[in-house]
Amino acid sequence: MSDYYDNLETRSPEQREKELFTQLPEQVAHAKQSAPAFAETLAAVDASSLTDRTALAQLPLLRKTELIERQQGQPVFGGLTGISAPQLSHIFASPGPIFEPGSIRPDFWRFARALHAAGFRRGEIIHNCFSYHFTPAGMMFEAGAQALGCATVPAGTGQTELQVQVLSHVSPQGYVGTPSFLKLILDKADELGSDLTCLRKALVSGEYLPPTLRATFAERGIAVLQCYATADLGLIAYESEAQEGMIIDEGIILEIVRPGTGEPVAAGEVGEVVVTSLNPDYPLIRFATGDLSALLPGISPCGRTNQRIKGWMGRADQTTKVRGLFVHPGQINSILKRHGDQLRGRLLVTREDEQDCMRLQVEFSGPPPADFKAALIESIRELTKLRGDVEFVTPDSLPNDGKVIDDQRPIE
Repeated sequence: MSDYYDNLETRSPEQREKELFTQLPEQVAHAKQSAPAFAETLAAVDASSLTDRTALAQLPLLRKTELIERQQGQPVFGGLTGISAPQLSHIFASPGPIFEPGSIRPDFWRFARALHAAGFRRGEIIHNCFSYHFTPAGMMFEAGAQALGCATVPAGTGQTELQVQVLSHVSPQGYVGTPSFLKLILDKADELGSDLTCLRKALVSGEYLPPTLRATFAERGIAVLQCYATADLGLIAYESEAQEGMIIDEGIILEIVRPGTGEPVAAGEVGEVVVTSLNPDYPLIRFATGDLSALLPGISPCGRTNQRIKGWMGRADQTTKVRGLFVHPGQINSILKRHGDQLRGRLLVTREDEQDCMRLQVEFSGPPPADFKAALIESIRELTKLRGDVEFVTPDSLPNDGKVIDDQRPIE
């Protein structure tokens, strides 16, 4: 029995990159042909030219706000997919509301790979505690389990006492759901005196897994791994037994970009996760997740050769209101680019003497040119319509945390 789900996981990085960028032009051409929204936004794009990451980075980002606006104007899916029944199997409604399609395509959301990495194997039973109500999470894991050859208990959320009763009777080998709900179930089992030693593995998502909680599960004989996914894209990345970062799924192209822009950051720098899905039924091109992460160097000790990310590191949308006006990360990046492509900086927002204050910290080596500070201050005023100061700091002194705007005002 292989440690890997398929041979895609152990391709050489060069082979993977070549094959991904053979698929990308085909996917973009398909999206333009089948989805009216992409026919509009990518009208001027020659799909055959998209043969590397530099070319991909020239395409516009698709943000969740645009997805909502398009769906409101053109129900159900905003013209972002041409799928319809009978290929369309489900219509999900996530908070927003945002509507997502389900498809009869096997393992539509690609979760079998993450389940396999978490130790699930054909013939096992999985207790699925992700929601089956409106949102696709429950179906995402169920479709992956079916592709893997596992049976599922569609348990959903809540009713911890009933969860314990069913677990005790069915004796599944593993659990999928949030880590906090697994803890609630185990605590309830202890309270009821029920034996849940059948549980030996778990794949969790949807919230932070503290190392202490993972260790608590391990003490009970449950090996717990995480995956990172969204309702729009399906699986993005997953942990392996090495537990050194999250391995990027084989069915996507992932970029890390500077928040507020579509520009890729340097390797290892924290930025916004942007994903291009190679799923032909829902071909999201350069979908900006709003999540922060960073690429890790090298490959996983487990032998899987795809790139890894550090996992979820916060939200990229740092828009804040200063003196009654919104200031966006894109504005700060525009200010910096106006004065040099390589400038790196962040805007500090503080409160002094009962007034909001802005100070743009800019990394610069040596004495700045004459009038450089004044020029930056003028750009701040022009692009934000607000007054702000400038402070020069030494190169590489700003934290690598993806922040473009650091709002340090006290929360009242």
